[in-house]
Formats: sequence, structure tokens, C-alpha cells
Amino acid sequence: MKINIDRNRRAVCTVFRWAVLLVTAGAGAGLHAQASLPAQPSALPQAPIRLIVPFTPGTGIDLIARTVGPKLSERLGRPVVVDNRAGASGNIGTEAVVRAAPNGSTLLVTVNTLVMNASLYPQLSFDPVKDLMPVSLTSWGQLLLVAHPKAGFQTAAELVAAARKAPGRINYGSPGVGTPHHLSMELFKSTAGVFVTHIPYRGTGPALTDLLGGQIETMFLPIHVALPHVKAGRLLALGIGSDKRHPLLPDVPTLAEAKAGNVNVAMWYGIFAPPGTPPELVALYNREIRSILQSDEVKNAFQTQGMDPIGSSSAEFQRLVETDAKRWAQLIKAQGITAN
Repeated sequence: MKINIDRNRRAVCTVFRWAVLLVTAGAGAGLHAQASLPAQPSALPQAPIRLIVPFTPGTGIDLIARTVGPKLSERLGRPVVVDNRAGASGNIGTEAVVRAAPNGSTLLVTVNTLVMNASLYPQLSFDPVKDLMPVSLTSWGQLLLVAHPKAGFQTAAELVAAARKAPGRINYGSPGVGTPHHLSMELFKSTAGVFVTHIPYRGTGPALTDLLGGQIETMFLPIHVALPHVKAGRLLALGIGSDKRHPLLPDVPTLAEAKAGNVNVAMWYGIFAPPGTPPELVALYNREIRSILQSDEVKNAFQTQGMDPIGSSSAEFQRLVETDAKRWAQLIKAQGITAN
């Protein structure tokens, strides 16, 4: 009897040990499987997703939002609305995103004015560069240096020569202090070593009107704004502020080719999220936006406006923002530019 009891006890212990091993192995396998699964994004709110555009309707930034928005809505199964919050060179709309809940319901669609503002408005209660989370680059836009046909110069090199001969006599316009149009000309001036007088306007429309009327001689304009006037002979295209020519105006040289200095003032456009947005939500938006940018419909919509669609990783976009912020900060300090 004792022998049978011992045998039974050993058998029970053996079964118990196997059970423990199987449970442990199963738990380990479960943990391994769980660890290998990709992190699931936090649930997006049921409320509409807002794409805040810190400028007026009709701008290139607005076009991006209104082109990407419906596609994003289809892919995420959420309503997407464009919310124009213009004012203070984009700072009003930008601050609205900085202060928004980091739950994926609010995004900022903006342009490189963002990094310029970081140096132009040091009194801001937020840092336009540090207090936003880059999601993805969406496109690059080109600025064209144009002139009135009767300005007295036909090429960018002639503009430089005229400015050196009579410093300050030539007037250039911009949509306002701190705009890409303004700082691009300041970079051009700094590179060429010339002085051209700045006439700031309240928007592109009034500046363009005076340029067409001959009240000012020259300015930088987005290629899609300048294109119809160049083709009609109302404006002269002196050079494009890029490192390569543009398909819409293949005969127009770069400023470097035009012997006016190596001036690359291409504008980047992109999408940002509020600070503190979970990385998995940023990754979700990044993936969807980059896929949207590859569609022929989006490419055609962007390219007709002189923009080249291109996405990026969040980290790549972050590096671009930081590098560009330093470049414009150096120019703003060197030229003593203020927003007042």
C-alpha cells in the first residue's frame, strides 16, 4: 500500500510540474506575441477633426487643407472640417492648436512662416517651433522674383546692378512684415549685398495690385499667383528662388543661374499636432497623410498651384523645421528685422 501511495504521489507531482511548465510557456508565448504586435493608436474622438489654417481662405495652405481634408475623412471614418483662423501672421491659428487637447481632434496646416515667427515675435506666450509636434511635410512651394515691365531692369542680374547703382531707390512689396515674400527678398538683398526699400502691404492682393500698376518695381510671388500675369506680359519673371527650374516656367532660370546669388527660398508646407499628442496618433496621421499625397488627384491639385507634393516622417520634418528656424533666425538678427 505504501508503495502505491508513493507512486501515486510521484505521478501527481509529475503532472503538476508539466502543468506549470505548460502554463508558464503559454504565458511567455502570449507575452511575446503581445510584444510583437504593433501598438494600436488611441481612439480618435467622435467629434469632427479640425484642420486649422492660420491664414485666409484661398491661400496655398488653405488649398492643402481642403484637398487633404476630404481624403483624410474617408480614410479615418471621421468628419474633417477646415477652420480658418487668420491673424497676426498666423500666430492666432497656431496658438489655437498649441492650446488644443492632444487627442487627435485638432491639427495645424501651415507654412514656413511658422519658423520665421519664432524669431520675429519673441514675446509670444508659446514657441512656434518647440511647442508643436510635426506630423508630416505635405509639399514645397516656389517663390518667383518678378518685376514690372517698366521697372528698368529685365533680369535679376540687372536688378542687382540697378540696386547697387542707386541704393534704396527700388521699392519692393510684400504681403506684410515677416511673410515668406518679405524675408525671401531680405535674403536676396543680403546675398547680393544690395539695398532695396521694403513696402509692406496688408495681404498679397494689394501688393500685387500696386506691382501691376507700377507703384512698386519688384517682389517675390508664389509661382501660381505670378504665372498668369507673366504669361500675359504684365510681369517679368526674373528668376525662381529654388535650386532648380520649375516645370510650369521651364525657361525661367534659378536666381543662381541668373547671376543674382545662390538664393533658395522655397517654402515648405506641413501638418502639425498639439504638444503631447500620443506618438501612435502622430504615426497614424503620418501614415494616412503620406498615402493621400501619393494620389494622382492630390498631385494634380497641388501642382496646378505650383506646389510639389511630398511627405516625410515625423522625425525628418522635425529636423527640417529646426534647421529652417536657425537659418531665418540668423537672417532676422543680421538684418535687424522686427515685426513692428
